[in-house]
Amino acid sequence: MWTEEAGATAEAQESGIRNKSSSFSQIPVVGVVTEDDEAQGVFKPMDLNRVIKLLEETDKDGLEEKQLKFVKKLVQCYQNGLPLRDLAQIFKILNLCAGKIKNQPHFIESAYDIIKLCGLPFLKKKVSDEITYAEDTANSIALLGDLMKIPSSELRIQICKCIVDFYHAEPPKKHIPGYQQASSSYKIQMAEVGGLAKTMVQSMTLLENQLVEKLWVLKVLQHLSTSEVNCTIMMKAQAASGICTHLNDPDPSGQLLFRSSEILWNLLEKSSKEEVIQQLSNLECLLALKEVFKNLFMRGFSHYDRQLRNDILVITTIIAQNPEAPMIECGFTKDLILFATFNEVKSQNLLVKGLKLSNSYEDFELKKLLFNVIVILCKDLPTVQLLIDGQVILALFTYVKKPEKQKIIDWSAAQYEELQLHAIATLSSVAPLLIEEYMSCQGNARVLAFLEWCESEDPFFSHGNSFHGTGGRGNKFAQMRYSLRLLRAMVYLEDETVNKDLCEKGTIQQMIGIFKNIISKPNEKEEAIVLEIQSDILLILSGLCENHIQRKEIFGTEGVDIVLHVMKTDPRKLQSGLGYNVLLFSTLDSIWCCILGCYPSEDYFLEKEGIFLLLDLLALNQKKFCNLILGIMVEFCDNPKTAAHVNAWQGKKDQTAASLLIKLWRKEEKELGVKRDKNRKIIDFENLPGLSAEDFVTLCIIHRYLDFKIGEIWNEIYEEIKLEKLRPVTTDKKALEAIITASENIGKMVASLQSEIIESQARQDVQNEQKVYAKIQATHKQRELANKSWENFLARTSNAKTLKKAKRLQEKAIEASRHHKRPQNAIFHQTDIKGLNTTVPSGGVVTVESTPARLVGGPLADTDIALKKLPIRGGALQRVKAVKIVDTPKKSIPT
Repeated sequence: MWTEEAGATAEAQESGIRNKSSSFSQIPVVGVVTEDDEAQGVFKPMDLNRVIKLLEETDKDGLEEKQLKFVKKLVQCYQNGLPLRDLAQIFKILNLCAGKIKNQPHFIESAYDIIKLCGLPFLKKKVSDEITYAEDTANSIALLGDLMKIPSSELRIQICKCIVDFYHAEPPKKHIPGYQQASSSYKIQMAEVGGLAKTMVQSMTLLENQLVEKLWVLKVLQHLSTSEVNCTIMMKAQAASGICTHLNDPDPSGQLLFRSSEILWNLLEKSSKEEVIQQLSNLECLLALKEVFKNLFMRGFSHYDRQLRNDILVITTIIAQNPEAPMIECGFTKDLILFATFNEVKSQNLLVKGLKLSNSYEDFELKKLLFNVIVILCKDLPTVQLLIDGQVILALFTYVKKPEKQKIIDWSAAQYEELQLHAIATLSSVAPLLIEEYMSCQGNARVLAFLEWCESEDPFFSHGNSFHGTGGRGNKFAQMRYSLRLLRAMVYLEDETVNKDLCEKGTIQQMIGIFKNIISKPNEKEEAIVLEIQSDILLILSGLCENHIQRKEIFGTEGVDIVLHVMKTDPRKLQSGLGYNVLLFSTLDSIWCCILGCYPSEDYFLEKEGIFLLLDLLALNQKKFCNLILGIMVEFCDNPKTAAHVNAWQGKKDQTAASLLIKLWRKEEKELGVKRDKNRKIIDFENLPGLSAEDFVTLCIIHRYLDFKIGEIWNEIYEEIKLEKLRPVTTDKKALEAIITASENIGKMVASLQSEIIESQARQDVQNEQKVYAKIQATHKQRELANKSWENFLARTSNAKTLKKAKRLQEKAIEASRHHKRPQNAIFHQTDIKGLNTTVPSGGVVTVESTPARLVGGPLADTDIALKKLPIRGGALQRVKAVKIVDTPKKSIPT
């Protein structure tokens, strides 16, 4: 702290007085940590405001030396850490020093030393200091990014080192009494709040040709991008495109590419993925990625280079998901297709000449990534021609065969199996786009031959340790599963060339054989995959047999048997979630496509009680199946043998088919909200809420729509007869005229009904209008009466004559309301209040004389006894004669 002696010394120095003999000449201007204090661990902060004032001064002799000396002492004072309460002033001093660098280069060292202090721990005196000084701390740290504008390599590197130290916090060198270190993540949080990431991204534009500084900034951004908050800030500052375009900048160390790819990864994972992809989906960024990937693919031999190559490919794959990314325009798509197929298809392209892949983990991952990127790229239709030129179908089909000992690359058994499954899965996406190439490669024959191997007893110990190999350990289910997916994709193109070729090669019989083989060898362990295989087989059969009687005949009784087998599945399994629902849908679809329309198959289905099984399924009352089952039932009813089976069916509790159908009808009505009365009659067919008169006019047409359509058709027939000048026979002519007349009458009736609705609405509008007018008139009349009453009241209160007149009228009205002949034994009560000078109705004041004691029996009367012995006469209760009336006692006079 400043002392009086220190202040006096400072004033003397400022005024130019230099007294060497003065005893105060050796006292420092600001308090510092002396050797003794430092040994004791005592912390003595400086008067920073005085230092700031000194740095703000200009145009004085020897001022620079003095300012530099004070900053040096400040650095010495805070060499163990920066208190949070002093941080704002220290950074103001730093900013002042930075502002002097341009004209006074010596201040670079001062700014460098203060920035170096920022890497030390922040100290707090109170627990609440972190919250109290949060804003000051955030603004101070944000200043570090602004200081990157200073064209000093040393200063910029020190700023970067300081920020990196935020993420590698170390304890204070010495413990300072009364202070403790701020939490390790405090600096990181304040950097997020202050938006340091934005200024660091912007500083990249200042470092185009300074590799060392650029690498340090990338290192800072790499640390900052571990936070979602910072990634969002960096994304908004266009960090992704800014970093990506410089991936190919010269860098012997290799750090630039490594740190840049790491930052891009973090941006994709921790900020808006769509925004980052949009930033990278431009020609400049994709050209940079393309060159990087090519160089790493052809010249990268180290473990690190291969990992980096795969990372770049994953980033490229993510960008390729954007259909607007110019992948084809920059030539990247063509290169990726070449790299994906050069091992399987011989190419003379110089990019892959003499290039080989090893069976290392990185090259194995690369191969799978290249298959994956082909699936992404093929979604863009202009890529199709490049896929044709690159012979992608042929390359992928090299894997659709049983494993061989001699291969181009010596993949391990597990690696080859995974690549094989991945290749078949890729074909399922690519082959439907390249039908001609698929057929020219004998695709159907290859797949069917591979399926034969899958079904054979050939010993094969699959590993099943990949995504595509799920459930295929120790068996060939995975290979069969993906091969059937490929066939299903090709069949559902409905290309007659493909389907005809499949049928000629015996696909229908082969599929039925595979299905029956699976049934004969149940596998509960892989039940879900077996069900998927069965579903795909039925869907393939449906696609092949639909609308082809000859193929339905090939499906025949063997096919009907597998359908019936599925329909006999325990209904409880439908809720298991394993895939029985999907299998049942596929089965119902195969009934429609493979059995209906082929009479021998229909008859066999009926003989095997297929209708009973359909009705059993219908009785399960599962809405998702009902529509399909009912449609099948309708088609089966064209067969005259079906009705007997339907009538013979009995469900639970002797339920018949008719009662089941009626029950389903009622359920459907309930879901539609159809209302019925107590006798189950419909009460609202047309009682629809919220309809206007115009809507009801339209509803009349809707109600008679079918009649109008029929009349329209007969009218066209009549007009055609007249145009062709034909003369129908008398009977037909009379019938035709009767139909035309009936149609015209329906039209007239609808028009009449519409007119009635419109007139009724007009009358209703008039009535509503009259009601509104009547309400308005009543309101006005009431208002007039209220005003008149108020005027009369004011007149009575302000004019004595008017008041007297009103009084007389009131008395006259009261007298006129009384009965002139009083009933016998009636008691008259006076209602007038004498001497009352007002005509305003008073409160309910009534003077009532006391009831005589003879009627109530006095204060000692026994009410309970009186209630028990009611008098014969009506009126008030009276005392009975057995009780003597006692007079009220008189007050005694003391003697």
